[in-house]
Amino acid sequence: MLVFERVICVLPFAPFTRTYHWKDMDKNSSPQPRIRGAFSTKIVQEIGTGTTKRKVIQSFLYYAEETETGEIELRPLNENDVPSGEAQLISKEELLESFTPELELYTAKVFPAMKELTRTLAKADRQRQLGNTFTAEMEYGKALNIDEDNIRANFGIGLCYLTRKEDEKAADIFKRLVKLDAAFEKQHKHLFNDFGISLRKNMMFDEAVEFYTRAIVLTEEDENIYFNIARCYYEDGKRKDAMKFVEKCLSINPESVPARKLKIHMSKKISA
Repeated sequence: MLVFERVICVLPFAPFTRTYHWKDMDKNSSPQPRIRGAFSTKIVQEIGTGTTKRKVIQSFLYYAEETETGEIELRPLNENDVPSGEAQLISKEELLESFTPELELYTAKVFPAMKELTRTLAKADRQRQLGNTFTAEMEYGKALNIDEDNIRANFGIGLCYLTRKEDEKAADIFKRLVKLDAAFEKQHKHLFNDFGISLRKNMMFDEAVEFYTRAIVLTEEDENIYFNIARCYYEDGKRKDAMKFVEKCLSINPESVPARKLKIHMSKKISA
């Protein structure tokens, strides 16, 4: 019972959300809102030795959001008061025991900063979809000034460069993205696909293959990734490598129409 009372104390941090847990409810019960908000934690460290030994208390700020499974996704707040970097999962109990709610910080700084970042990204995406890549690049740049590791902004600005055939700039973005695990999460799948395809269309075959290979390590078995690697190798003139990845694609999904067509096409070329 104590845990639920503490959860209720946290919930006012989230005026921008009305999400609820509907699992394990009967029709007479009320939904349980999910936790979202800013939290802090302190770590005490001892530095020095002998007479110079002393304790130092360090404070760390985080944005916490409860997932559909009831776990807490925790991301550090950067100097611009937005969540940035890789997320870590902790239990709700650990959050409530080891972290302190920061209502004033969230209301005054974190929520407005996150809202502004979302607005900027939406404007950038809209301009890119309209083909206004220079305006879109400027908006993505504003987003990156707020959060340099923002996946959506990095993908977006990279797609702008690829559309304009600015391969050197696109290669710099590629190097940044390929190091970010979050770039390959399901929520960014459509951007990931667009970026990989654009790399291939710009004949940046080595980068495209490295990009897709990185995805294989971080995602579940997806036949489309193997097919995309096969196509990169095929267009790069590496038929043997292409056939190997087509076979891998078909081993996961024997009914893949694009893979079957590419295999038949390559088989004809080899026998000709």
